[in-house]
Amino acid sequence: MDHKRRSFLKLAAVSTAGLSLTGITASAFSDNWSDAKRIKSFGLQLYSLREDMPKDPKGVLKQVASYGYKLVESYEHDKLGMFWGMSNTEFKKYMDDLGLKIISSHCNIGKDFEKKAAEAAAIGMKYLICPYKGPQKSLDDYKRFADEFNEKGAICKKNGIRFAYHNHDYSFKLMDGQLPQDVMMNGTDASSVDFEMDMYWVVVAGHDPIEWMKKHPNRFKLCHIKDRAKNASSTFDSCTLGTGSINYTKILADAKKLGMECFVVEQEKYAGTTPLKSAQDNAAFMKSL
Repeated sequence: MDHKRRSFLKLAAVSTAGLSLTGITASAFSDNWSDAKRIKSFGLQLYSLREDMPKDPKGVLKQVASYGYKLVESYEHDKLGMFWGMSNTEFKKYMDDLGLKIISSHCNIGKDFEKKAAEAAAIGMKYLICPYKGPQKSLDDYKRFADEFNEKGAICKKNGIRFAYHNHDYSFKLMDGQLPQDVMMNGTDASSVDFEMDMYWVVVAGHDPIEWMKKHPNRFKLCHIKDRAKNASSTFDSCTLGTGSINYTKILADAKKLGMECFVVEQEKYAGTTPLKSAQDNAAFMKSL
């Protein structure tokens, strides 16, 4: 999963001319907000620290907590899994000790999914998420994905949690007169399948995140917030929040009104900084709002 996602991001085609964007602000759990302009707790996608986490998971998580994050979205490492070499309950205890909560995780949905759903539910997680499918040759492929998501959604629902799909830019590109994102959203059961909007990739594809939330009300329950470098030279050009071209302040309030519940900071490129320093700076940006 990690390898495929990384390969896609490196090979993504450049197509960004004429983007005019208003933005979104980063990570928070809506239940903890006093109003649309104030964020009391916010989350981090651990993929942002993919070079550091495998070396010292506990030490890195301790630093994440010290930066002011309260929520974590994990991902499935090829050797350490979603819980970073610990059992699900051991991971939860360590997170509790740090004052962190794991709300979701990206994972390989094609392997041991029922076990993953049960383990996630047992420690109070809310979501398991498919992080990537990749560009396809036909709309029928996306229809098959919708069927697969319905199956995974039913498993999650049985365990008392939810299933979601995380987009990149490819699903927002026309294919035979339709957008694959619409095909997947229209073909899935809203009672068990949600969507995690990666707003960066929606923007890179030339779309407005808020318009998509209006188009599919209450289907986007989670989102990734990452900024795009000014004068970006490629699609894969994220930067520290507040230093790039996406203004997140207005979209935050609009997104909350349109059913967005969980906001998660993510950064995938680190020009002039390091992953941990960017995580710290992103947290500072969140706390300044």
